[in-house]
Amino acid sequence: MTELLTSAQMRAIEKSAIDSGAVTGLVLMERAGQAVVRAIQQAWPDHPQRAVVLCGPGNNGGDGYVIARLLAQQGWSVRVYALGPSRTADAGEMRQDWLALGPVATMDQLDWPVLADRPLVIDAMFGTGLIRDIAPGVWGALDMAVSSGCHIVAVDILSGLCADSGRVRTEAGYLDRGADLTVTFQAAKCGHHLAEAPALSGRLQVVSIGLEVELAALLREEGAALVDLVVGPSDVDKRGGHKFTHGHALVLSGPPGQGGAARLAARAALRIGAGLVTLGSPLAAMAEHAARLDAVMLRPISDGPDLTTALADPRITALCLGPGLGREARGAALLAAALVSQIGALVLDADALSLLAQDAALFAALPRRCVLTPHGGEFARLFPDLAARLAAPAGIGAAYSRPEAARAAAARAGCVLVLKGPDTVIAAPDGRCAIHSAQYDRAAPWLATAGAGDVLAGFVTGLLARGFPPFDAACTAVWLHVESARSFGPGLIAEDLPEELPKVLRRLLT
Repeated sequence: MTELLTSAQMRAIEKSAIDSGAVTGLVLMERAGQAVVRAIQQAWPDHPQRAVVLCGPGNNGGDGYVIARLLAQQGWSVRVYALGPSRTADAGEMRQDWLALGPVATMDQLDWPVLADRPLVIDAMFGTGLIRDIAPGVWGALDMAVSSGCHIVAVDILSGLCADSGRVRTEAGYLDRGADLTVTFQAAKCGHHLAEAPALSGRLQVVSIGLEVELAALLREEGAALVDLVVGPSDVDKRGGHKFTHGHALVLSGPPGQGGAARLAARAALRIGAGLVTLGSPLAAMAEHAARLDAVMLRPISDGPDLTTALADPRITALCLGPGLGREARGAALLAAALVSQIGALVLDADALSLLAQDAALFAALPRRCVLTPHGGEFARLFPDLAARLAAPAGIGAAYSRPEAARAAAARAGCVLVLKGPDTVIAAPDGRCAIHSAQYDRAAPWLATAGAGDVLAGFVTGLLARGFPPFDAACTAVWLHVESARSFGPGLIAEDLPEELPKVLRRLLT
């Protein structure tokens, strides 16, 4: 994993470096501007060397003035437009340095003819400092650039996006197309991988401005308070031993004609390395399952007492409950039996989550070695107050984010929670939190297909059966789920995911 920072954490490491005397704010601003110019040169080596730089009143605007000066010194034709005077001493000094080379126009002087020859537009208006919704008169400058066909470079993050939540913070709409390139400093911010931001950020490039020591200190001090980016599993290999060494997963199925989801989960658990997988179903559905499964074993489980008897076998190390289970009395009885059992690990998905949301007593009985895997709608049923905060207008300050909501939900439930989406958030009750971003160069749009979530539940269950801790199992499963989809590519259906997984594992283990 790699760390993601909030805007407050980024300000803290900058302040730490400045307070220590290791660097000044002006030096950091110069480094940031130099890094953006290098990124521009790499991205557009043959650009006709015309630029429009949009500067805000804060330090992001200061970065913009540095960029304008450096480009002009390299022979570019540069025009600078500002929202107003600089409000920080460092930004003010960089503005004065630019004024020795060229004028600063007001933003309302930016007109269509300026953009007609498609200059490179550099957005240095707000960056990570945005704490309120911005008016159309501000983001409208970016909209003009988009309409004119200009390439846009965002400095730190596109103005109008919250660096903590990724949410759009604008009045009266926003852009149809965002930046082509976003250059951010020292570490990606949480918002780069959340909500609307990835679709509007173009290519994300993280560049160093020399704060490695301060970042390492932050990692030591804050630990679980940080949000990590899931970048791949550390160890998925199977060691020696017999099949029971690698765990026995039990997946429960619903009534006849509704067993496909459970079969997907069971096959996924087997493919990811569980030593044995059994599918438990009503007796009436056994023939249906037997016609579709070979390596997955079958066991009649019709009600709560049947499940209690099955779970008395200590060799069963993980249980998956929910895919295709049904929300009738049988499903509720099975969920109740699972929650009072001594099963080593439990995955609750789909119908089990809906049943859980209807019964506070069941919710209160959730064990710690449990993983909940809700999509947005299921999360809203389980945690309506948190979902409402996510949907509410942000007000002043950073917008409420999916990591904050997931952390609060995991703490309330007392177990690991996987809030699914392109920006999947995994949170543990002890405060650990990670984002898996199926965006940018890991986009996997083919995962938007029926049954994909059932396969993910099976992947988590299989890893739990093998002995992975719940948080690690969830992070690893989510990464492998997306990697399998990317490996297969267009035309993916849910059945393909478990079958593609061996190719992914071979690449990882070679």
